[in-house]
Amino acid sequence: MSEHISKQFDAELEAIRSSVLGMAGLVEDQVRLAMEALSTGNMAIIDKVIEQEERVNEMHVKLDDMCIHMIARRQPAATDLRMVMTVIKSVEDLERIGDKAARICQRAKNIYDAGRLQVPRFAELDHIAEDALDMLSKALDAFARLDAVPASEVIRDDSQLDNEYRALQRLLITIMMEDPRQITLTLDILWIAKAIERIGDLAVNIAEQVIFLVKGQDVRHKTQEEVDSVVHAKRDE
Repeated sequence: MSEHISKQFDAELEAIRSSVLGMAGLVEDQVRLAMEALSTGNMAIIDKVIEQEERVNEMHVKLDDMCIHMIARRQPAATDLRMVMTVIKSVEDLERIGDKAARICQRAKNIYDAGRLQVPRFAELDHIAEDALDMLSKALDAFARLDAVPASEVIRDDSQLDNEYRALQRLLITIMMEDPRQITLTLDILWIAKAIERIGDLAVNIAEQVIFLVKGQDVRHKTQEEVDSVVHAKRDE
């Protein structure tokens, strides 16, 4: 980032960036714990993730407020303005990811409270969760290091996650057709699988914002080839 005459301006920007990283770490932990809760039925973990949602919401509101005041007081331009806009959009996606994690725990609680201890197709569910977590971790690392290359990899990885989700969806539909007694449980698992797939989509949103921040170009709705071209091109600035 460029040097500023105002050291206070620099300090405020760094405070915003650090707060985003703190929120990101909490949300990533939520997702990991949510999948552990689904696997083990540990009610203490389930309650912890649900309780963490309130902290995530508070951090979201605080960061929005910090960004609004930054724009009003400092009128940032160029890279600094892109940083603020990236934060505003990314923290919204982080809050939505945290919400997905909490809802996964609520579904897990329903499953175990009803005594439905055998989760069908959990191996496949666990696999797509690992892929979504990897995408999220990579997107957050890209933001922390202001690196567009891993951000472009997150966008590329989304196609694989979508394919794996659709394959799991077909398996779950087959289970319901073959054994109607499994419909209630399988619908819960199907909802969880969709939530995991959405976490991957939200990680892509963050990755796209990182590329916008670093390269100054909006890559939303672009092909992978177009994204790669932007990422590897030299900037005029």
